[in-house]
Amino acid sequence: MHLTLEFGGGLELLCKSVKIHEVDVDTKSGEDKLTMKDLLSWIQANVIKERPEMFMKGDSVRPGVLVLVNDCDWELSGNLDTTLEEKDVVVFISTLHGG
Repeated sequence: MHLTLEFGGGLELLCKSVKIHEVDVDTKSGEDKLTMKDLLSWIQANVIKERPEMFMKGDSVRPGVLVLVNDCDWELSGNLDTTLEEKDVVVFISTLHGG
C-alpha cells in the first residue's frame, strides 16, 4: 500500500531530517487492510532512525504528537484502529517544543 508520511514540529529530526516519505507498506499476511497500529509498528522499524522513544510510547505515539490522516484528526476515525487506504497521507506533528 502506497502512503505519504509527513513528520513536523521537530519529529523530522528522528528521520534524518527528512520531512516527507513516500512509502510502500505491506499488509500482514492474510490481512487485506492496514491499520494505524500496523503502520506505527512499521514506521518504528523502517523510518525512525534516532531516539524512537521520542515518537512512540508502547504501541502508540507519545502524548503531544498530533496525528492526521488525510487532514483529519485520527481521534475522530478510531486512533489505532483507523483503517488506511491506498495513497492516504498521514501527518505526525509534535506539539511540544522546547524553549
